[in-house]
Amino acid sequence: MKVLLAILFLVIFMNISTIAQINVKFEQYQLDNGLNVILHEDHNAPVASVSVMYHVGSKNEKPKRTGFAHLFEHMMFQGSQHVGDNEHFKLLQEVGANVNGFTQQDGTTYFEVLPSNYVELGLYLESDRMGFLLPAMTQEKLDNQRDVVKNERRQNYENRPYGLADEKISKVLYPATHPYNWPVIGFMEDLSAASLEDVKDFFKTYYAPNNACLVVSGDINSTEVKPMIQKYFGTILKGKPFDRPQAVPVSLEKEVRIFYEDKVQLPRLYLTWHSAAGNTREDAVMSVFSDILSSGKNSRFYKSMVYDKQIAQNVRASQGGSEIAGEFQITVTPKPEKNLTEMEKAIGDILADVLKNGVTQSEIDKSVTNTEVQVVNSVATALGKGNALAANYFLTGDANSINKQMDLYKGITPDEVINVAKKYLSQPNVVLSVVPLGKPELAAKKGE
Repeated sequence: MKVLLAILFLVIFMNISTIAQINVKFEQYQLDNGLNVILHEDHNAPVASVSVMYHVGSKNEKPKRTGFAHLFEHMMFQGSQHVGDNEHFKLLQEVGANVNGFTQQDGTTYFEVLPSNYVELGLYLESDRMGFLLPAMTQEKLDNQRDVVKNERRQNYENRPYGLADEKISKVLYPATHPYNWPVIGFMEDLSAASLEDVKDFFKTYYAPNNACLVVSGDINSTEVKPMIQKYFGTILKGKPFDRPQAVPVSLEKEVRIFYEDKVQLPRLYLTWHSAAGNTREDAVMSVFSDILSSGKNSRFYKSMVYDKQIAQNVRASQGGSEIAGEFQITVTPKPEKNLTEMEKAIGDILADVLKNGVTQSEIDKSVTNTEVQVVNSVATALGKGNALAANYFLTGDANSINKQMDLYKGITPDEVINVAKKYLSQPNVVLSVVPLGKPELAAKKGE
């Protein structure tokens, strides 16, 4: 803890011209079946993390076959050939492990954080479901987990205030065949239509060792761990090659304005543009721009709309760069007596002023400093390092990118911020209004 606080102190108070870098040391090699292995030793605490990231997410799905990647996040905990039904959780909980998984557009990650003397248990369990899940997969398990996912969709999307906003935006922001057109959780009709054979084919294609990255991080001895990895993963068969979705130019011919009614008390406005893909210089610049607009009480949006004029409950700008595309989004919820048309005009006025008169170097420096703190915090644990190493390997092609994240932020200038922002924000966007039930008239009106 003292070391972490010292690092944070240096990050916050250092001269911004010398951006701090983390230094995560690791060993990387590959098994004969293509499994990429990364080992990181950190003996500060007697815990270890076993993380497996499969380079498959919702973007690897096809229209009418959505939700498979997230469905597998659930199926992978239902038992495999040598691990009984629901035994995966039970075995890990008995040794005090933290276990979970998460699915994103570009990848699916499974992890165990456990006492370091039980690291072999984590390796055994991960290897058994990688190599021997299909023999234990049944129609009953599929039906059961399909229902669980459907309920999750109802709870977190359909019955959650504003829960369908991003889904509706994506459907018009991207063409129907684009991998980011559909939500990670999938559509109800696709989940209902998925057959056992469909699901098995998905597993055979993407859950192979040559499409996975195993990271063992924490209080380990690499010399001892390597034979374990070979023992449990070395005999798993390599998967067949497959085509990955590639980045293609995406744009809107004109502004698209949509709305939907929801069980909400206050309307909300979403403005979304196509933007830079992740792990690029422009992604970093647009992230800085989003901070300048809405991070902190002195940010451009917050100071004007929330503090000075007091017309908005909250307002947020964000840059979301994914593997093959990116989005820049502004979200605002008005005060009860205000409407979305006023919000859109206020945002437009502030953006016009910023793009005309520019930003300051001090605003940029503050954003970069905040990002440095986030980077340091993100790798403060064995699990954080493990997940970050796997993600950097797959999404940038180089695991050592974990140590070079801040390179993208070096030397960002006010002119660069404005030029990149103009490049994206001058394009047509999607304007979504979410309004209370029975009040469609509250949707934002163009030019009013």
